[in-house]
Amino acid sequence: MINEKVSLSVAGSSATLSTFFLENWETIDPKRKRPVVLVVPGGGYHFCSEREAEPIALRMVAEGFQACVLNYSVAPARFPQSLLELVSAVAYLRFHAEEFNIDPDRIILCGFSAGGHLCASLGTMWNESWLVDKTGMPANRFKPNGMILGYPVITSGEFAHRGSFDNLVGTDDPELVERLSLEKRVSADTVPTFLWHTFEDQLVPVENSLLFAAALRRAGVHFEMHIFPYGPHGLALANDETTTVGEDAYNQPLAECWPHLAAEWVRALPKQQ
Repeated sequence: MINEKVSLSVAGSSATLSTFFLENWETIDPKRKRPVVLVVPGGGYHFCSEREAEPIALRMVAEGFQACVLNYSVAPARFPQSLLELVSAVAYLRFHAEEFNIDPDRIILCGFSAGGHLCASLGTMWNESWLVDKTGMPANRFKPNGMILGYPVITSGEFAHRGSFDNLVGTDDPELVERLSLEKRVSADTVPTFLWHTFEDQLVPVENSLLFAAALRRAGVHFEMHIFPYGPHGLALANDETTTVGEDAYNQPLAECWPHLAAEWVRALPKQQ
């Protein structure tokens, strides 16, 4: 396995990409190209959750994918710093696809909570001219091919997680907060999406996923969504591996199937998204 920490070349950034890349073996398939899952932890744009980082990446490796984790800038960094870091990470993976046995048409974002908002920002904005101008790269270099969103922060409206938007934008730019309500940014160019949430989530209400799914439906974008009945916000793998000591509610047998469901969804994605 190629396990490295790569510094991303974004101005004013200390963001890193931690890789968990399987090597090919001559005796099996020396030319195998695997999807890569780029894991983006949550943390309310205040920190990057360890529970939603390496354990998720290793679970995706177990599904036969390449995987990596983005450790991105959080408050006091403001929008679009973390988005530019995600752009850089996707471009890095596509540029090095041959070296790391990655299928360049299977770069999948996997974000949780605020990390889901970051992924969905790129998934909805990848072809906007301001982002192309800001990065100096053509959009097809950093376009993701799909995204897996776990209990994502989506809306800045009635069901918003206010802390995430305060950390991302500050409290003095309501116009930008409105612009980053991502159910309003969905278009026919938004990338295919796998969504999962729990009915009982009190921190980021399930309406965030429902609003995004409804917008995808209206735009004709393919999606799969699973609403599990039980469990608080931040389940991660929903099993013992990511259950905080003394917090048994994070162990939810009905929800721990989500990584396999998401992996099957990735495998079924049409080519050349």
